[in-house]
Amino acid sequence: MDTLALLKGVRFIDSFFPSGGYAFSSGLEAAVQRKAVRDGKEFARYVEDVLRNSLSRREAIAVAVAHRAVTSGKLSAALTIDGELDAMKIGRESRLASRQMGRQVIRVAAEQFEGDAVLQQFHARVEEGRTPGHLPVSVGLTLAACEWSPEETVAAYLYQTAVGFVSAAMKLLPIGQREGQRLLDEWSPLLTELSRNTTKKSVMVSWSPVQDIYGMQHAWLESRLFRS
Repeated sequence: MDTLALLKGVRFIDSFFPSGGYAFSSGLEAAVQRKAVRDGKEFARYVEDVLRNSLSRREAIAVAVAHRAVTSGKLSAALTIDGELDAMKIGRESRLASRQMGRQVIRVAAEQFEGDAVLQQFHARVEEGRTPGHLPVSVGLTLAACEWSPEETVAAYLYQTAVGFVSAAMKLLPIGQREGQRLLDEWSPLLTELSRNTTKKSVMVSWSPVQDIYGMQHAWLESRLFRS
């Protein structure tokens, strides 16, 4: 990868980027309070299941399709996948969280990539309220504009999500920074495998019942650290 392209894109997946991702646990807080996840081992199994059976079959595919929309110059593909993803996110909190973070990404990207027609048109539709602007779609469009490859873009999205889970787990479970880094290292081969396989697909499959249930239960917790 070109160094300039790397630096242009890495800002959008860095924890310093103001997407608000730190405020969301993606259902993990409810899973912890319900005693389904109690330690590092159970947390690792939970995240690996989400990566394999949920994110790689739904959000990661949206990333790849959005990336292709930029390289092919076809806005319609990005709009279609954005609408499908919105329909598949049955939990209100997770749906709104994805919209909020995606809009933050696309707004900043639109300011910095004025020459990318598909990205600009998508941003305009988001601002007009004509498409949800989900995070995976915004990331796919943005990193494509940065000239990242499809596989690099999907891997970056999955890695960003894994980091978000680890960050939330450090607040909810007896997990320290060293264990968090160890888990991220252990997941690297899995993220590589999933990103390589995902870029070949264009049809999303919505099947994440466990995470969806915990995500919906989150609103009914008596005490909460996170918004979802």
